Order: sequence, then structure tokens, then C-alpha cells
Amino acid sequence: MGMRKITYKDASAEALLMAMEEDKNVFLIGEGADHINGIGGQCLPAIRKFPDRVIDTPLSENGLTGFCVGAALNGMRPVLIHQRDDFMLLAMDQMFNQAAQLRYASGGRHRVPLTILSFIARRPGEGVTHSHSLQSIFAHFPGIKVGMPATAMDAKGMLLRAIFDDDPVIILEHRHNPLYNREEYVPAEHYETSLSSRVVLLGDDITIVTISITLLDALKASYDFLLEKVIFPEIIDLRWLRPLNIEPIIQSVKKTGKLLVVDTGWKSCSISSEIVALVAEQAHGHLKCPPRRIALPDAPCPASQYLEPLYHPNSEMIIQAVEEMVK
Repeated sequence: MGMRKITYKDASAEALLMAMEEDKNVFLIGEGADHINGIGGQCLPAIRKFPDRVIDTPLSENGLTGFCVGAALNGMRPVLIHQRDDFMLLAMDQMFNQAAQLRYASGGRHRVPLTILSFIARRPGEGVTHSHSLQSIFAHFPGIKVGMPATAMDAKGMLLRAIFDDDPVIILEHRHNPLYNREEYVPAEHYETSLSSRVVLLGDDITIVTISITLLDALKASYDFLLEKVIFPEIIDLRWLRPLNIEPIIQSVKKTGKLLVVDTGWKSCSISSEIVALVAEQAHGHLKCPPRRIALPDAPCPASQYLEPLYHPNSEMIIQAVEEMVK
């Protein structure tokens, strides 16, 4: 399929441009969308080719989202860019009381093909207003899809699927450098990622479910330590949080008997909580030990460069948890 190595960021940028080339109703809109740096370079290909379809806006998240809902109801396919997912809290009414419910409320007469693309930051200094991972809040609401790509392949494929979906979709990308600038082989053609989780590494000793960038932490833990200790984890990349494809996780837990979920969000009332609950309901008799979760501590994100590395999940935390669970 014309595979070549590109970064996660460039794969996402390619998806935006490709969608605009294929459908004249696709446009990009957001605060600073047409900025000279193209929101970290992600919008630059689109700005160069379709400058009239990349629209800057005032700082008004709820009003901006409402505008995009109206555009989607009238046949357009807006891609709304919120530069931090923290800012999306200012648009909750339009996202979830309007976009997510209009198809149901209209008896299927109205569709809202709106894509919301946002980013999770992770670097010292971002602090409490720029670096939280709020996917559990967004995935709580029916009527909207929520995806978190962890590879360059999915950064393109999930975004293309979102843009050409007839219902609202939120795509949350992680802008931490180990992921955002990571190069991988990506097809040049149009393709769309299926609405399913993906088994990345086969194993028999423990099931590790990862969300977004935690996939890299789990793979690092496996290759740097676990495989050398003859511990073979089965690693699953969740990809889509809504709809939640639990079946591969259930089948894996029935094989391994152990479950570890690694999340980028807070532990309380989280996606990791939901996965553990579903496994408890559907595969309780196969568990050989209590499931465990690695997530953010229940505290706001620190701005300090010394505290920030201790706040987020990492490969060392995964290694410790796996060693304790696999005796």
C-alpha cells in the first residue's frame, strides 16, 4: 500500500489533507488553526493547499462548537480543533447535549458528522490547565465515539474514519515527544482503522491493556525487562474507548488469568475502572489474582519538572506491577 516511514504528527496531518482533497465539505476550524506554525505543524499541509478552508476563530469554545454542530447538520464535515483537551470542558453543552444526542432525539433524521480533534500535552510547565487526560469524561456519553491513537498508523486511520463517520467523533492525540515524533511505516493511501482494540504482542502470562501513549511504556517494559525474565505479556492497544471493544480483552484474560490496565487518566471513575468491571462481570472465574490499574494519582498535574515524571505512568511502574502479579 505504498508504505513509508513518517512521524505520528505527519500521519495525522496527512489524514487532514487527504480528507479535504476527497471531500470539499471537509474544513478545519479552531482557535489558531491558521497560525503560521500550523498547530505544531499538523495543519500546515492543509493551510498550503486549502487556505480558505482552514478557519481561525475567536476564543469561544462553546460558541465555536455550536457553529460546527450547525455546519454538520447542513451537510458539511467540520474538523474542530481544540488545542488542549482541557479546553473542551468549556464546550460540554454543545458536544454532549447537542451533537451527541441530535440523531437520537430526531429519530434518526439528523446526523452530525463532526470530528473534534484535540491534544493531550505532557511536558514540564504545562501544569493544571494544559496537561490532563480527560477521555473518561468524554467516553461517558452515548451518541459519540472517542478514540486515542497510539501509533502513526492509527493516527491517520482513526482520523480518516472519524472525518467520514456520519456521527460525532472525538480523537485525542498525545503530544508527548516519544509518541508525537515517533516514526513508523504508514500507507500512503486512504485507509480507516476498524472500531476495535488490537493485540500488539502475544503472550500467556498476563494481559496488559494500554491506552494511548502507555502502549509505548508497556512495550518498553516488555522488551527491556519482562521478556528477559521469561515473562510473556499479552499487550492490547485499546484504540477506541467508545465504542469499547471488550471481547479481545476478555479472551486474553481467559488465557492469561491476570489483568493490568495502564491508563493516561485519573484512576477514579475511569476507563480503566470500566475495563476492570467488565472483566469482573464476564471473566471473573478465569482471574488468578485481583486485576490492577496504573493511572494518574488523584491529584492535579504538577508543573514542576521534578514532579511531572513521577506523576505519569511509566515502564518501571509496569515492570513492578507485573513482577508482583506474576509470581
